[in-house]
Amino acid sequence: MLSPTIVVILAATLSAGPAEEWSRFRGPNGSGLSKTTGLPTEFGPSLNVLWKTELPQGFSSPVVSGERIFLTGFKDEKLWTMAVDRRSGKILWQNQAPRDRVEKLDSRNHPASPSAATDGTVVAFFFADYGLLAYDVNGTELWRKPLGPFNNVYGMGASPFIVDDLVVLNCDQNLGSFIVAFDKKTGKERWRTPRPEAHSGHSTPIVYKPPAGGTQIVVPGSFLLIAYDAKDGTRVWWVRGLSFELKSVPVIDGDTLYINGFGSADNDPGRHVDVAPASDVFPKSDTNGDGKLSEAELPNPRVKAILQFIDLDGDKSLSREEWDYYKATADSENGMLAIRLGGKGDMTDKAVRWKYQRSVPQLPSPLIYHDVLYMVNDGGIVTSLKPDTGEVIQQGRLKGAIDRYYASPVAGDGKIYMASEKGKVAVLKPDGSLEPIAVNDLQDDIYATPALVDGRIYLRTRSTLYCFGQLGNNKTSGD
Repeated sequence: MLSPTIVVILAATLSAGPAEEWSRFRGPNGSGLSKTTGLPTEFGPSLNVLWKTELPQGFSSPVVSGERIFLTGFKDEKLWTMAVDRRSGKILWQNQAPRDRVEKLDSRNHPASPSAATDGTVVAFFFADYGLLAYDVNGTELWRKPLGPFNNVYGMGASPFIVDDLVVLNCDQNLGSFIVAFDKKTGKERWRTPRPEAHSGHSTPIVYKPPAGGTQIVVPGSFLLIAYDAKDGTRVWWVRGLSFELKSVPVIDGDTLYINGFGSADNDPGRHVDVAPASDVFPKSDTNGDGKLSEAELPNPRVKAILQFIDLDGDKSLSREEWDYYKATADSENGMLAIRLGGKGDMTDKAVRWKYQRSVPQLPSPLIYHDVLYMVNDGGIVTSLKPDTGEVIQQGRLKGAIDRYYASPVAGDGKIYMASEKGKVAVLKPDGSLEPIAVNDLQDDIYATPALVDGRIYLRTRSTLYCFGQLGNNKTSGD
C-alpha cells in the first residue's frame, strides 16, 4: 500500500497528464524509445518504487495511454484483460476473456504473451486461445473476433497494433499464415492477405510512411521482409534473405530498417548443413512410393530429431513441399540486416546495406539510440554496432547481469535498460560501451518489455507490475 504522502506527491507529479504514449508493444512504432527525462538509474523492490501491484501472471508488456496501463493475464485457467491506474497502480477493471481452446505452447511462451494496443479510445487484445477482443478504455467490450485455431510450433506471439482506423494482426503459423485488418470501431474485417511463404515465427509488424504514397505495414517473416499497403493489404515491396524464423520487431532509423533473425545454430556462417533436394532424396528414401517420407523412411537421424519443426501439416511424415521447406531452412542464414526502406517489387539487390551474423538474437528486438545499434541475444551476449556500416563497437556479456534475455531493450533519458530473465535490469550509457552504470535486481523473473513514460519505468515481473520513478519528477522534454 502507498503512504498518504506518496499518493499526494505522485498525484501532483501526474496532474498535468501524460505527454507521450506507449501505445503498443515496445512503444512508439515498436522502437523501444522514449523522449522522457528523469528516469531512475537505480531501482528495485524497495528502491524508487512509486507503487507496485500484484497481477495475474502473463508475459504481455505494459501498454500506457492516458491515465491507464493495459495488460493481459492468466489465472485459474482463465484469460484476463486489465486496466491499471497509472497514478496509483489500482486495477480499474479486469474482464475475463473467452477461451475456446488450449493452444500448444513452447515452454518460453505463455497463454497471455501478446501485448495490447490502443489509440487512446479503443484497446485491442489478442489471445491465441480465442482471437481478438476490443474494448473502450473503461472496459466496455466493443467487439470480438474469433480466430484460429492456430498451428504454430511455438504458439502464437505477435501483438496487434493500430494504424489509422484499423486493428491489424499478423498470424504466422505452420500453414495458412495471413495478416488481417479489422475496423477498429466495429470489428468488421477490412482485408486479409495470405502469407504462404511464412511458416514459423511471430514478429509484430511496424508502420512505414514513405515520402510519397500511403502508409505501409512492414512485416518480417520466414525468408522475406514484406511491406503491405495499409489501405488494402496488397504487397508493395519485399526483400529476401531473412532467416526462416523471425520473432523480433524491426526498428527504423532514417531511411533504413534493422531486423534480426535467428533460426538455429546451424544457420550461422560455417555451420550450414547441406540438404539434398527432394528430387534426389525421394527416389531413394520413399520406399513405398506414396509421395511422403514416413519416420521410418527419413534418411538420417538429424531429420528425425527436427521432424516436429518441418512437418508443417503434423502428419508425422514429410511431403516433397515440406522437404523443400526443410532445405530452405537449412540454406537460410542468421543475421542482423540493415535494409533501405521503400521501392516496388523485389528490392533485395538494391535495399540490403549490410548483414552482421555473430551472436544474433532469436527473441529480443534491436534498439537504435544515440546513433548506436544494440542487440542482446537470448544467451546474454550484447553487441553494439555502428548502424551505417555494421561495424562492431563492442561485444560481450553484461557484468552483474549474465543471464538469459527474453525482454527487448528500451531507452530514454540517456539510459539503456536491458532486463534479464532472472530479474536483473542493467542500465547502460548510450555510447556503445557495455559496462553497466547500474544493475538492479527485481528478484523475480522478467519476460515482458518495460515501458518508459513521463519519467516512469513500468516494469512487469512474473507476479508484479512496478512503477519506478523519482518522486516529484515529471519531466517530459526530449533527451
